[in-house]
Amino acid sequence: MSDDWRARYGPFALIAGASAGLGEAFARQLASKGLNLLLLARGQAGLEALATELRAQHGIEVHTLALDLGRPDLPAQITGLVAGRSVGLLVYNASVIGSFVDSLLDEQLHLLDVNCRGPLLLTHMLGKLMAERGRGGIVLMTSMAATQGGPWLASYAASKAFNLVLAEGLWDELGRKGVDVVACRAGATRTPGYAASRPRPSHVPLLDPDRVARQALAALGRGPSVIPGAFYRFSAFVMNRLLPRRLAVRIMGRATRQLYADRKF
Repeated sequence: MSDDWRARYGPFALIAGASAGLGEAFARQLASKGLNLLLLARGQAGLEALATELRAQHGIEVHTLALDLGRPDLPAQITGLVAGRSVGLLVYNASVIGSFVDSLLDEQLHLLDVNCRGPLLLTHMLGKLMAERGRGGIVLMTSMAATQGGPWLASYAASKAFNLVLAEGLWDELGRKGVDVVACRAGATRTPGYAASRPRPSHVPLLDPDRVARQALAALGRGPSVIPGAFYRFSAFVMNRLLPRRLAVRIMGRATRQLYADRKF
């Protein structure tokens, strides 16, 4: 199976947002499949610690680059990292969350840079090379919030809708050229980023990062999107198929207010 993965998606996989949480889970699973890794995130220390461990454990190449994925010169930075290396798999996991009118406009624009401009640039740059080779894969991490308006997360939900629609379109377009594309519509996941947002205890189950990464990778070549977890698949069916859209938006807003009840909404 590892040989199949290397032949289909190797020799290098690039993971954006790789130092912790879901990105780390993707890195560990792809390393176990024998792929060399290019890891991007803002924190150099976390990247290097993970890279050192994976090199020793799996005997693979791991190269790191600490940067903000919203920086204007992102294409030049990525070009330098991938030079001379054949990238057969892209995983874009990084994202920024923010409320709307209570956030500065610059913060909202940075959110768009990280959540929309970043995946567009990397997908175009690497997807073009994959299409020329006739093989490869792209995983765009989106969200359950991507399919209807998300009060108090309006820009975040809108940006994740961009990634969902982009991946679904490229699933057919690039799929005809041998490149597998999938959007992973993950629900609440047990990551450091989620914990840092200080949510209240909730009856909603938290997904395990390893499970999300495993199901996302397993979905490559199968369909345009995947929803990890039976609870979230059922929720998506109810919210997107059975309820009026206005009611679905109201429910999302109520759930967010309950999750962060100590904040002023």
